[in-house]
Amino acid sequence: MLHLRLITPADRTDDVVRLIETTVGTAHLVVLPGAARNPAGDVVLCDVAREAGDELIGALRALDLDRTGSIAVENIDLSLSHRADKAEAEAPGEGADAVLWEGLTDATHEESTLSVTYVAFITLATMIAACGVVLDNAILIVGAMAVGPEFGPLAGICTALVQRHPRLALRSLTALLVGFAVAMLATVGFTHLMDVMGLFTRVQLEAERPNTNFIYRPDAFSFVVAVLAGIAGILSLTSAKSGALVGVAISVTTVPAAANAAVAFAYSEYRQAWGSTEQLLLNLLGIVLAGTATLIAQKWLWRKPS
Repeated sequence: MLHLRLITPADRTDDVVRLIETTVGTAHLVVLPGAARNPAGDVVLCDVAREAGDELIGALRALDLDRTGSIAVENIDLSLSHRADKAEAEAPGEGADAVLWEGLTDATHEESTLSVTYVAFITLATMIAACGVVLDNAILIVGAMAVGPEFGPLAGICTALVQRHPRLALRSLTALLVGFAVAMLATVGFTHLMDVMGLFTRVQLEAERPNTNFIYRPDAFSFVVAVLAGIAGILSLTSAKSGALVGVAISVTTVPAAANAAVAFAYSEYRQAWGSTEQLLLNLLGIVLAGTATLIAQKWLWRKPS
């Protein structure tokens, strides 16, 4: 269930209440006349089944409530109510399959913003991965994958393509390109520093490295895994399964590939640098294609008459 807290202008409250009452899957309607002060108006509270939430939120926006008042949505972790159970039973479809497009757009917008924190995380992740590739340490590689925030902009690109939001697409692409560029440049400098300190050597990079040599040797499985991870990542976002999203993060070789390319470039090992770049681009392409296709499929299936 979702909980909606609405601020409505007094002259729109009746329309909002009527809309909620006629929407299948709603319960626990509360109206507090004149309770809102900024903006001034009435406060309307209600619960709605997740599978009916997107339709109701869209209808509320059609009433310009997002401009003249406010629409706030929260997930309800526990609701002990016969009326809530009845509302969920009456709503079409399953809550786990429902996509809140407004929520998805807002979430990906936040996750795909180029910020100091985002750049710091992707840079630190790339440096951790650099240590992993030089030491041939798979644990460090997995750790770097988990730290990397690059799936946010990738999901933003997928959402923007399906929802036709050019600004979100540009914002996400900028965060992705600038983030990786800064991270790789910083890792080149980090590599030279570690070399001066005697902690990184060319010999380590050029060794066989059985645990991490897959990073600069892309193959068909690289694309297959990226596609599967893209599907799983989008499904985890639309169903709010954060645990699954962590699994996606450690399934694709994006940050490690960027790190290996940076270290190899620092040592003028261009064969590894190019192979790692191919791995990086292959993973990014697979995730975007699969994520976009998944959102299109979800949109089509949800609109399909039951």
